[in-house]
Amino acid sequence: MSGGGQELRRLRDLVGRGGAVVLAGAGMSTDSGIPDYRGPDGSLQRHTPMTYQEFTSSAEGRRRYWGRSHVGWEHFRRARPNAGHRAVAALGAAGLVDGTITQNVDGLDLAAGTRNVVEIHGNLDRVVCLNCSEVTDRAELAVRLRAANPGFDERVREFRALNPDGDADLTDAQLEGFRTVPCRRCGADALKADVVFFGETVPRQRVEASFAMVDAARSLLVLGSSLTVMSGYRFVLHAAKRGTPVAIVNSGPTRGDAKADVRVDAPLGQVLPALAAELAPVR
Repeated sequence: MSGGGQELRRLRDLVGRGGAVVLAGAGMSTDSGIPDYRGPDGSLQRHTPMTYQEFTSSAEGRRRYWGRSHVGWEHFRRARPNAGHRAVAALGAAGLVDGTITQNVDGLDLAAGTRNVVEIHGNLDRVVCLNCSEVTDRAELAVRLRAANPGFDERVREFRALNPDGDADLTDAQLEGFRTVPCRRCGADALKADVVFFGETVPRQRVEASFAMVDAARSLLVLGSSLTVMSGYRFVLHAAKRGTPVAIVNSGPTRGDAKADVRVDAPLGQVLPALAAELAPVR
């Protein structure tokens, strides 16, 4: 494995004990073509994500969100698990990783074969109605949006960038005339991607399930997260308070570095496959 030799050996020894729980951040999916928020080229440099307050209070905000998200989701759904995702799944199959708390909404942890995953921020493949609570499949909504907006997909084949929350960065001119569709069950203009927006509270049952996972862990392995937001950082604080060893693998500094027992500053695409090859070789 590349990176500091001593820290890599400590990482290998820690994971090799078994009982690890993974906290996965946006850096886990960058090798699958999905950008992150806070890396050197992170989307927050140029893009302000939709907030829950704006989405729920503004029909225009919902229209802009769904126009951008409709285009972005088509690219998200073509993304495939990368070598890092597959390495975590292999470590799980070998009995060394007991579960994953993912901050990502792309579904790639599950697609790689990882079991016992808490998608703490939800999944872009689902849609929920804020009025009647019906949950439906995103692919179904995509068909309805295409029918309501003939010619839109062809008009926006070129766009400026893709964002980690599933939005495509479209101009006002590209979004002109885009129409949303109502909930099929109740007819309300209240459909929302089943993901946690900025300013929205993470559902309690997901938080409780994640804390229970950390409580049972022998170690917490943070992968590809800057830990800038409390929704992820709180699990590091919780593990450290309990005396559970914390290992962080991330390119660049993180908010949790002072709490880490092991710190590897290196690309996940190098570290994780090598770790899995040592600890969970294919037989």
